[in-house]
Amino acid sequence: MTAPTPLRVLYAGTPETAVPVLHALLDSPHEVVGVLTRPDAPVGRRRVLTPSPVAIVAEEAGLPVLKADRLRGPEGADALQAIRALEADVAVVVAYGALVPAEALQIPRHGWLNLHFSALPAYRGAAPVQRAVMAGETEIAADVFQLEEGLDTGPVFARLTRPVAADETAGAVLTDLAERGGPLVIDVLDRLAAGTAMATPQRGEPSHAPKLTAADGLVDPARPAAEVAARINGVTPEPGAWGWLTADDGAAPARFKLDGVAPVRAGDDGWPSALDAAVPGQILVAAKAAWLRTAGGAVRLSRVQPAGRKLMPAADWARGAAAGAALLAGEALAHHEEQARQEAAARAAAREAARNAAAQDEEARA
Repeated sequence: MTAPTPLRVLYAGTPETAVPVLHALLDSPHEVVGVLTRPDAPVGRRRVLTPSPVAIVAEEAGLPVLKADRLRGPEGADALQAIRALEADVAVVVAYGALVPAEALQIPRHGWLNLHFSALPAYRGAAPVQRAVMAGETEIAADVFQLEEGLDTGPVFARLTRPVAADETAGAVLTDLAERGGPLVIDVLDRLAAGTAMATPQRGEPSHAPKLTAADGLVDPARPAAEVAARINGVTPEPGAWGWLTADDGAAPARFKLDGVAPVRAGDDGWPSALDAAVPGQILVAAKAAWLRTAGGAVRLSRVQPAGRKLMPAADWARGAAAGAALLAGEALAHHEEQARQEAAARAAAREAARNAAAQDEEARA
């Protein structure tokens, strides 16, 4: 029996998460005819323009690299023309970072395949792994599906699943899924080449996973331990978990970053008795570890970052922390956040008033 003809593949991706699938494609029988990625972006304190991780790998492999911010409208016309010239049979996209318009979807004869890190239609959107970990999901998936104009709506060709441990961060889960996703994509391409690929329409109630903001990382220790741990791990490494640190010295609350935690319920194995008298928000050292007391339990802290300092082992920081070190929790946290919102609104109003006054002065002089 004659082997199927390998496919000509356009690969679209940008961040480190998209690199493993590109490596898998390069190691497969299929031919990568070009790579589409976002333009070079400023990186580091000096804001040096740097190619994306996918662009670096593609250039090292000697592949044609197309750099485009968008594929829609006049700005995307040149990119679409370049994509047509590649004569790809199929496009594979992993975290490219821009919407693919209908005109582009129609160029390859097999369309565009997307590796998405959820069991669709759950967690459609930009941050499926982060939102799933934040929600306390115990299992997470990766799907290869047919890209359509709708947001993550197309039929699914293949799926893999894996468990999520209570102490796993979104970063660790995403790295693992990206590695496992390579063989999944290759399997779908093999079946497309052989004419045996079958896609199944998405079923079930959709949910959405919008991009995270810094506000998503704010921790309220008045919540249960499992919920607190899920939030912290879900926003690690980006945008990062944080709280408002206070102490008995009367200083104003300061931002305090938390990095990696594991939850323990009161009375469970591993529960230090020293935590019994602690209140939600209190941070203390017990059983050679640093703990953040929560409602009904605690989370064991891995690393922390006080304001103006670098990440450090949590236990080392806690041993030298000021007396009464604690994160704002419950009503105290809500009051602090409301006060901060009011102050921000007042500053914005003052700036607007100053701009209006300056404009009126300019008109008067004219």
